[in-house]
Amino acid sequence: MNSYEISRWRRFSRSALCSALLAMVLLAGCANPDGSALSSRQTPSSDLADAKAIDPSVREPIPYRPGRDADEQTLRDTLKQQPNNVDAAISLARVLLARKLPDQALQALDNVLLASSGDLRILNAKGVVLDQKGRHQEAQGLYRKALERDPSNAMLRNNLKLSLALESKTETEDAGPQPQMDGALARARWRSEQ
Repeated sequence: MNSYEISRWRRFSRSALCSALLAMVLLAGCANPDGSALSSRQTPSSDLADAKAIDPSVREPIPYRPGRDADEQTLRDTLKQQPNNVDAAISLARVLLARKLPDQALQALDNVLLASSGDLRILNAKGVVLDQKGRHQEAQGLYRKALERDPSNAMLRNNLKLSLALESKTETEDAGPQPQMDGALARARWRSEQ
């Protein structure tokens, strides 16, 4: 064998070894902790032979987005069991906002706000949702209420400033478009002001 064939053989053996190790690691995750039995979720081969006899209407539907829906349902279940779980409420509000459902996010936050009225994080989260809905004055009221309890909270101060800026931007846009000058007229006006 020449040096080219030797190096080629070494590369092949390394890749084969890596592939074998990867396969072992992946398959090890399928076994039970005791390592002797098959995973409990694996269907025995005798049941697979009768798979044609399964009525399609009985099969469980696969959700369109299993991760997101499962997370949302898990968070909702957590809030049913623990109505004052602030972390679950904020996480659920984030999921709902990502799905463009701010009304449901507000409802989830309101339910937890009733259970734990003094939590600054819930007040802040509700303010953020209200800002996204364009209800800036209500959001600012919540930020101010929370700042009365903790005046040094930088997150609340920052969100209050952002809410004020959003409100002024919205008011400017609602006032109507400003008359636009064409480029030549704008340059002439700028020169005359100097």
